Amino acid sequence: MYLLPLGVLLCSFNVTFHCYADDLQLYVPLTIGNCAEVSKLESCLSAIKGWLSDNFLLLNTDKTELMVIGPHKFQHLSQNFILRIDDSVINCRDKVKNLGVWFDMVLSFESHVKEITKTAFYHLRKIARIRQVLSSDTAEVLVHAFVSSRIDYCNALLSGLPKKSFRGLQMVQNAAARILTRTGKFEHISPVLRSLYWLPCQVRADFKVLLLTYKALNGLAPTYLSDLLHLYVPRARKKTIGECAFSFRAPFLWNNLPQDIRQACSVEVFKTKLETHLFTLSYMS
Repeated sequence: MYLLPLGVLLCSFNVTFHCYADDLQLYVPLTIGNCAEVSKLESCLSAIKGWLSDNFLLLNTDKTELMVIGPHKFQHLSQNFILRIDDSVINCRDKVKNLGVWFDMVLSFESHVKEITKTAFYHLRKIARIRQVLSSDTAEVLVHAFVSSRIDYCNALLSGLPKKSFRGLQMVQNAAARILTRTGKFEHISPVLRSLYWLPCQVRADFKVLLLTYKALNGLAPTYLSDLLHLYVPRARKKTIGECAFSFRAPFLWNNLPQDIRQACSVEVFKTKLETHLFTLSYMS
């Protein structure tokens, strides 16, 4: 509640923002060579610092991060991009962590996948060492707690990315399935995943997008998601980034679902029907 006046201040600068309890994120569209937009952002940051100071709060410039997102061909222009807040200089970074997800400058999420893969394999090695003394149920709990939860966290952001982007995550899932079922490394993994009723990582990402879409269409999701949905699939200006956007990806996936799944009477019924449908497409076709 105490941040509401700050929201009014930000609106006066015509910037898009998200406010959290101890964090603030600003989003400003930039045009190449337009210094006025940079100056506006610097003025906005100075005003934020002043407002925080007047309310006995502090803007920590050491933890303030800046990143410019855009196509590969323009990334060289952002290398020297800086912001100044009084005497402090904020340099542009090639990746930043936002709510547990690593974002890079072209939204490829390669850094995010690498971090998940590294952490998940660390936990898998620990579980593998004690697997022989664990029951199947206990081993499954550990795998879901330390591995599957990381694969699924915010995976809707990965929907629409090329198949190669999921290679690391799929390797993690395959290794988890082998450890859980004590399957040899030379045995084919698809029958194992099917026996565990695990959807492939790429399909799991689509599942999350479709679940959010169902909730948004039925008034069970935040308005910022519902406002992105339209009757027809919008045309994406950029194939790599534009077709991964929720406004494009959600209706694209939704329109390819059978009618009986889209008309499910509840979230639980929808999840059950959708999981069965995606499982069939993944392993039975």
